[in-house]
Amino acid sequence: MARRLILDTNLLIEYERGTLDRASLDADELAIAAVTVAEFRVGIELAGTVERAADRARFLALVLTGVDVLDYTERTAAEHARLLAATRRDGKPRGVHDLIIAAHAAETGRTILSRDATARFGSLPGVLAESP
Repeated sequence: MARRLILDTNLLIEYERGTLDRASLDADELAIAAVTVAEFRVGIELAGTVERAADRARFLALVLTGVDVLDYTERTAAEHARLLAATRRDGKPRGVHDLIIAAHAAETGRTILSRDATARFGSLPGVLAESP
């Protein structure tokens, strides 16, 4: 059965580098947050060479043809605020971009696929996460 996943930026980078088993995601419905596109584009901007920047840009363009890009909407903002309040209450702050990705997961019922242990996505209320 296909999983409904949101790929975290670190998995997108692994995918680009060929270190992620791409076939393991073939049956899944994949999405990325718009903020993930921005984070990946930072890597394009900071690439050491023009060729590397072009390779990364081509990869991103290819990815964007096969995944849904989740826009930040009013519903996303409501989930983001709920999660931000929860992290402030429990005294365990998270990265702003991580909380946006988590808000998308809570909003859409998707599972975040990530290797980022510091994000602790799975401990956020209403957020499902797994590591590949």
